[in-house]
Amino acid sequence: MKRMYLILFAVIVVAALIGVAVSEHTGYVLIAYQNFRYESSLWATLGLLLVIWLVVFVIRALLGLLTTSGGVVNPWSRRNRSRRVQQAIEQGQLDLAEGRWAHAQRHLQRAAEAERQPLLYYLGAARAANELGRYEDSDSLLERALERQPHAELAIALNHAQLQLDRGDREGAQATLEAMQGRHPHNPQVLRQLQRLYQQQGDWATLIRLMPELRKGKVLPAAELAELERRAWGENLTLAAHSEQEGEVGLQSLNKAWQQLSSAQRQEPPLVLAYAEQLRQMGADAEAEEVLRGALKRDYNSHLARFYGLLRGSDPARQLQTAEGWLKHHPADPSLLLTLGRLCLQSSLWGKARDYLEDSLRLQRNPEACAELARLLAQLGETERSNQLFQEGLGLLDERLLARPLPALSRA
Repeated sequence: MKRMYLILFAVIVVAALIGVAVSEHTGYVLIAYQNFRYESSLWATLGLLLVIWLVVFVIRALLGLLTTSGGVVNPWSRRNRSRRVQQAIEQGQLDLAEGRWAHAQRHLQRAAEAERQPLLYYLGAARAANELGRYEDSDSLLERALERQPHAELAIALNHAQLQLDRGDREGAQATLEAMQGRHPHNPQVLRQLQRLYQQQGDWATLIRLMPELRKGKVLPAAELAELERRAWGENLTLAAHSEQEGEVGLQSLNKAWQQLSSAQRQEPPLVLAYAEQLRQMGADAEAEEVLRGALKRDYNSHLARFYGLLRGSDPARQLQTAEGWLKHHPADPSLLLTLGRLCLQSSLWGKARDYLEDSLRLQRNPEACAELARLLAQLGETERSNQLFQEGLGLLDERLLARPLPALSRA
């Protein structure tokens, strides 16, 4: 405040001195050039020059305002440019969410070119172009994103692989993901996408080789990973069994695949069942019976016991005796009773077969037990009861059929 007073005092003193000078010496200025003639007092001329200088200063200031970030006068200012970019971002994201792909690509591409961190906008624009079938545009947008933000290579590659899958290019997606696995071997998202891709393609052998990395990276919950591994090995057994059309080579391939499993895996009921089922389909019932007998001796399993009755071992009497031994410890297992009924049918023990099948049905109404007992009763001449069991078995196969109304018969 004191400084302002001093400045004001100095201005008053200077103005007073100028006033005294003007009153004492008006001065005279003459400018003549050809037909032009200007004459005036010195102080009037100085005042005119001051006015001209002020006019020039104002014009320069206005020109500067028009060419810099005024934001109000200049519609092309930096502030308005930022506002337009923000509008493009908001509208592009909305278009992308609502499936207006052409508008989304245009708005997000414009935003990406203007922003310093353009990755998300390039990815959105690439997705929109991909949805429109403009695959070259989509790939070029991702390449542009990589040029602008090379440190985001992994994120761009993961999105590229997903877009390739969306357009049906599984080979391209696999190549992209496997290249990223080479550079980022422990990245969970790369492993997850590879797992899904191999599973979709039915490439179980490759998925099995990926299992250690999936387990190490904890890509899936432990229970889900264990189930996936069991399925992969089971499917691999099926593929091995059908590696040749038929014959000994296929059986050798199946046994080789079985030996590739760890000792713990060869004791898991789902895998034992898958192996035995393939052996049965290839006509190796005796070998399948031995495998199941060993597995059931180690650890009894109802599903394995049910399948045991579908096999015809090398010694039917011994097979029946073995199954009856399990009944002492599992008398209330309907699957085992069904198996005993089937084994008795194989040995033509009609009475025992009937008793076992009746006991199985008393514990559980099962369509297989209904069908087996119905076939036996039909041969024994009990047609009415046989037909009833066949009808019950059909209903149990799919109870939804009984819930759906049948068309009414039209009367002529």
